[in-house]
Amino acid sequence: MLLNCDPNDRDGTMKLIDDLTSNANQVQEQVLEEILTRNADTDYLHTFLGSCTAKDLFKLKVPIVNYEDIKPYIEQIANGGPSRIISAEPISELLTSSGTSGGQPKMMPSTAEDLNRKTFLYDLLVPVMNRYVDGLDQGKGMYLLFIKPEISTPSGLMARPVLTSYYKSSNFRNRPFNKFNIYTSPNETILCSDSKQSMYCQLLCGLIQRDEVLRVGAVFASAFLRAIKFLEDHWKELCSNIREGHVSDWITDPSCRTAVADILKQPNPKLADAIEYECSKRSWEGIIKRLWRRTKYVEVIVTGSMAQYIPTLDFYGGGLPLVSTMYASSECYFGINLKPLSKPSEVCYTLLPNMAYFEFLPVEKNQHSLCNGVSDSSGLKPDHPKHKPQQWEEVVDLVDVKIGHYYELIVTTFTGLYRYRVGDILMVTGFHNKAPQFKFMHRRNVILSIDADKTNEEDLLGAVTKAKTLLEPLDCLMTEYTSYADASSIPGHYVLFWELKMRGGSDLSELDSTIMEKCCETIEESLDSVYRRLRTHDHSIGPLEIRVVKHGTFDALMDYCVSQGSSVNQYKTPRCIKSKGALEILEMRVVRRFFSRKAPVWDPYMIDGC
Repeated sequence: MLLNCDPNDRDGTMKLIDDLTSNANQVQEQVLEEILTRNADTDYLHTFLGSCTAKDLFKLKVPIVNYEDIKPYIEQIANGGPSRIISAEPISELLTSSGTSGGQPKMMPSTAEDLNRKTFLYDLLVPVMNRYVDGLDQGKGMYLLFIKPEISTPSGLMARPVLTSYYKSSNFRNRPFNKFNIYTSPNETILCSDSKQSMYCQLLCGLIQRDEVLRVGAVFASAFLRAIKFLEDHWKELCSNIREGHVSDWITDPSCRTAVADILKQPNPKLADAIEYECSKRSWEGIIKRLWRRTKYVEVIVTGSMAQYIPTLDFYGGGLPLVSTMYASSECYFGINLKPLSKPSEVCYTLLPNMAYFEFLPVEKNQHSLCNGVSDSSGLKPDHPKHKPQQWEEVVDLVDVKIGHYYELIVTTFTGLYRYRVGDILMVTGFHNKAPQFKFMHRRNVILSIDADKTNEEDLLGAVTKAKTLLEPLDCLMTEYTSYADASSIPGHYVLFWELKMRGGSDLSELDSTIMEKCCETIEESLDSVYRRLRTHDHSIGPLEIRVVKHGTFDALMDYCVSQGSSVNQYKTPRCIKSKGALEILEMRVVRRFFSRKAPVWDPYMIDGC
């Protein structure tokens, strides 16, 4: 069910959204029928359904799956197998997800048609924003967009992040430059494979055109703040380029140089002085409003793990609205925010029923420990027939979810995913016509995230287990540990709190720095390739830190958690800390700090995430 939208036609677009959401059930029935009819003869569906395309049989026979269940089929295609294994339409590329499987990014199938489906969702965003913000046709958007590494699989298909796929597509490169769709960044700067040159040139173009900028942003809050930090480090050089009308010699990408030269046409000392005046002030509070004076909002994703960056964005933005416009993943683009100026804590997304067939697995309202704020499991009820997915009778359709209830999202896509558990836990906040609206709560089992990384408890345990063997020469044992994602600096970094037991009465002050730093490095080397790429190639994650705490700290942490409502009998040390009070308990007992001295090894020829 492929639809088109004219982003210049606000009334027509809003009517289209109204029609889709008013007829959500009928649209969902049509979507499922189209997917099943089109793909009935694929190897995967034929195994369960024969040639039948009835919805009831689909629900009864086709299992609900995780990535590990479908990984063999996708790997067959990556290694040269035919698309018909899972899809009647030719698989045109594989989209790498930041979620990992066995330390490697997941690969999601995609088709040429699905690129148009993604473009449709992007085209909806401008008309929705125009309902709330006037005059967006009177200027440009300074969006800082970047591509990531990609590889060619044995089949010849490219494996790359979903955003890299979109930016390299003709849909993006040849997009109509209507009055609402003009960016300060030339395509050549966005498509530059050198992230530093790309960042520098995009910021330079944005500064040159500062008086035309009406909105700023990036995809993720972390990426936008990384750009602000880059500006802090390079504003003098940028001003010099503007003052002299010449791009720095280290910008060697020829396409970037040519594109920037078309904008930096002549020396502009007056503009350079104005930028220098703002950047040289002692405080950078409100710097976005001061440099780009006409800016109406900052467009970045601030839901989920990105919420940790809201205070920093507020500081630099000087109170500008933070706008999260859409909800999407490598598996599928899901929906949009119909109230984009809502507060970050109130953001909810309306799932558009034409994008995929949606189902929802009820989960218990997370009985979070007040110390960690993350679920220890998927939230399945204890008696759930976990090993008999065809009997999961509790799964409900899109229009049957209930307000205030929690669900895990399951999708059946046009690209070859059938009843696939995305892993996102959502809460229903209301309805827009017949289509439910959801608040994103968290990613199932993920405990640490700084950027696009998603580290779960099992991966962290494995990394810590490897590292603690290095403690033997120090004659000490690690008795407890926990962690948190420190977003107070740019870039953010992982912090681990370790409580060590010293044999023979040794003092913690005698810890060997070299060995402890090696522990940090070993943990980083043991984390998945997405983390290592972000740490080593993208520099969007800082060096991992171990903070050693004094004896008895984790007893004090337990006392605190119990005082906040945790059960003594069921208490277990949270492996990730999100409570401010719990962090204070740990911080006040830190006696030593150690950091990684070198970045982990990352192989650019391995498939990596978005």
